[in-house]
Amino acid sequence: MISIHSVTSDEYPDQTNNNPINSHEDQPDKPEEACGVFGIYAPGENVAKLTYFGLYALQHRGQESAGIATFEGTKVHLHKDMGLVSQVFNESVLDQLPGSLAVGHTRYSTTGSSRRVNAQPAVLETRLGSLALAHNGNLVNTVQLRQELLENKCNLVTTTDSEMIAFAIAEAIDTGADWLEGAIKAFHRCQGAFSLVIGTPVGVMGVRDPNGIRPLVIGTLAGNPVRYVLASETCGLDIIGAEYLRDVEPGELVWITEEGLASYHWSQKSERKLCIFEMIYFARPDSVMHNESLYSYRMRLGHQLAKESFVDADIVFGVPDSGIPAAIGFSQASGVAYGEGLIKNRYVGRTFIQPTQTMRESGLRMKLNPLKDVLLGKRVIIVDDSIVRGTTSRKLVKTLRDAGAVEVHMRISSPPVTHPCFYGIDTDSQDQLIAATKSVEEIAKQLEVDSLAYLSWEGMLEATREDTNSFCSACFTGDYPVTIPEQVKRSKLILEKVVV
Repeated sequence: MISIHSVTSDEYPDQTNNNPINSHEDQPDKPEEACGVFGIYAPGENVAKLTYFGLYALQHRGQESAGIATFEGTKVHLHKDMGLVSQVFNESVLDQLPGSLAVGHTRYSTTGSSRRVNAQPAVLETRLGSLALAHNGNLVNTVQLRQELLENKCNLVTTTDSEMIAFAIAEAIDTGADWLEGAIKAFHRCQGAFSLVIGTPVGVMGVRDPNGIRPLVIGTLAGNPVRYVLASETCGLDIIGAEYLRDVEPGELVWITEEGLASYHWSQKSERKLCIFEMIYFARPDSVMHNESLYSYRMRLGHQLAKESFVDADIVFGVPDSGIPAAIGFSQASGVAYGEGLIKNRYVGRTFIQPTQTMRESGLRMKLNPLKDVLLGKRVIIVDDSIVRGTTSRKLVKTLRDAGAVEVHMRISSPPVTHPCFYGIDTDSQDQLIAATKSVEEIAKQLEVDSLAYLSWEGMLEATREDTNSFCSACFTGDYPVTIPEQVKRSKLILEKVVV
């Protein structure tokens, strides 16, 4: 029998999203990413420590839980818990994770609540040995797949679609398939977005859905033989000194073993539809897509935004940190001086301590603080990458006016978000999206800005300098590349008409 050695601790209690500090009023005007995945095959290296640093670089993709599974022959060592990567792991924990290959995950919950039991990687035993699966994305056929698995007596213990994928693989293997056959059979049962890293006793798989909605890249570690690394973004490679090789293609499975890297195109219906929000906001600005950093793309968004919606002002600045590249681009294209009007407290994470009512009334500023001497008497342009609910944007505008700004013009480097995402981004139901129920003019009035302008959909896509049909932009258009089952659609898409 294969031994699975778990070193999961009870140091961090289950954390759920029912605390008042995390209500809609206090949540950021941003969509939240699903998670980051990392995998490595490197016999002779400290794979646990390399995975730790890879996850550390991917922390922005999810801050609720983290986990690493290592394979030492047929034995799996697993540690996962609630909290940031640096909270979940330390030197002593990593020392208990030996092996030649590893799979890691940092999570933001979309399917399945924020509880320890839903932390990843998901580890299961099969006829061929254990598998450990880390998933970025969201399936849209979870109801159907779950029912099928339960009918086949699968003992589901979590509420995540990720576990369902793992069970589907195990089910195929236990009925006679090998690792590759079993994985591919399972993937054909999955609909939606999934970028996966899967560890087995003999190697690591990297997989993307036929549309490649969520990113996944391959890197190499120098040596003889060359070792391979998988990560959600290239920043996860950079931190450990791995060289970017290429992306895992939509509908591709890469199989990394002692023989090297092999590629299998498991889907014959691949059509690239990378989430455009990965480029606008989610991925780190130093990550590379299409042979350039996303910082460069976001600056071009600012250039285009200035061309489409110039307004005369004394200073332009971005909402830290995600709005800064576009603000610099806006400044370059418009001639309006760039500066800093807001300072971010970079050590603030989620807090579960409620502020007092006095603190709330006095304007508790946990994350952003204005530079009053910079703003006093100035006409300002503030650039952000998106508005989802409008709640924190309105507070921010009030903060700028209270600091002395005489005019506040807001520019958004993406189009209005009018539709929810079903592919691994945590967005509200449609009636909670401010641009789904209000015109731009009405939003401007609610935010109390002197003017508001969004980037055009065409400008956003043209700035990619890629085939504009190769991106998913359903959150702006409602044109979903993977059909959404009616039962799932009704849970979020509740408006018959969008007015913008």
